[in-house]
Amino acid sequence: MAHRLFIFVILLTLLAACSGAPATVTPTSAPTAESTPVTIQESAFPVTIEHKYGSTTIPAPAQRVIALGYTDQDPILALGVRPIAVRYWFGDATRTAWPWQEAAFGDVRPQVLNMPFGQLNIETIAALKPDLIIAVSAGITEEEYNTLSQIAPTLAQSDAYVDFGVPWQEQTRVIGQALGRAEQAEALIASIEARFTELRQQYPQFTGATAVIAAPANEGQFFFSGAQHERMRFLTSLGFVLPAELDQIASTSFFGSISGERLDLFDTDVLIWTVTPEKRAEIEANPLFQQLRATQEGRVIWLDSTGDAESDMVGPALVYSSVLSLPLVFEELIPQLAAAVDGDPTTQATQR
Repeated sequence: MAHRLFIFVILLTLLAACSGAPATVTPTSAPTAESTPVTIQESAFPVTIEHKYGSTTIPAPAQRVIALGYTDQDPILALGVRPIAVRYWFGDATRTAWPWQEAAFGDVRPQVLNMPFGQLNIETIAALKPDLIIAVSAGITEEEYNTLSQIAPTLAQSDAYVDFGVPWQEQTRVIGQALGRAEQAEALIASIEARFTELRQQYPQFTGATAVIAAPANEGQFFFSGAQHERMRFLTSLGFVLPAELDQIASTSFFGSISGERLDLFDTDVLIWTVTPEKRAEIEANPLFQQLRATQEGRVIWLDSTGDAESDMVGPALVYSSVLSLPLVFEELIPQLAAAVDGDPTTQATQR
């Protein structure tokens, strides 16, 4: 129980989660009008998918899909299916879709499940009468999996990764298999990976440069994304590296933490903060932060973690780091990364 509570605290901070009452709207599972027409591979069913709690057999194409994982709705939407319900994570509790999800959802939005980590409302889930529950990015326990499986076939994550550490490629691939859209999933993955390849070629200075993605924690400490965190994977896919000492601190977890006195460990070629405006002001006033060369040479990137500003969505899009949100991250964050490693101290990575 203590471990689950600790992970919940991490989700509230490093993953920028917060509470709030969701809006409830009429759900639908029909594909969006804007999505590319796809042919469901009927011959793929029944399909059996292995995961950390055994295997799940899906007998036929799902019509009522619940996205119980925090980011699972993105690959579901990218594959042309609208989930009937999604899991609330962070930001405006009345929001039913992020900007990168708007076109895929169309005019009809999902029911929002405001269920904090470790507090699934089984009755609410059952009342939706799903025929598939996708929980790849939910961090569910075996007990929760067994309970959910009594409602509908439930897809948990692979045991090859830590909780909340499934790469976007694997997430997209396994969800594609569950939906009978494996070929489309592979095409989406290939497209995003090709973009990463293009960017590495366009910006060879990224390769080998050190980078950290950080967030404030309690009692003067700071969290950072480990090598198995989706945000850090975005940077390593571009060629950046996590400093060895921080990699050792994070070990096999998706995150790590340092004390305020060791802020010098964040003095990297690129230092990215995901913070609220209030926390940004506190960090900027920190004397140890002011002494970092990254600070003095304009190599700090500030990303708003609240999602409150419609004009600044790169922070939330990076938090999701999904097949659907990554194009927005490419467009908005790459220029800032390039400015950070251009070797010119007068160039600010983030404009004030």
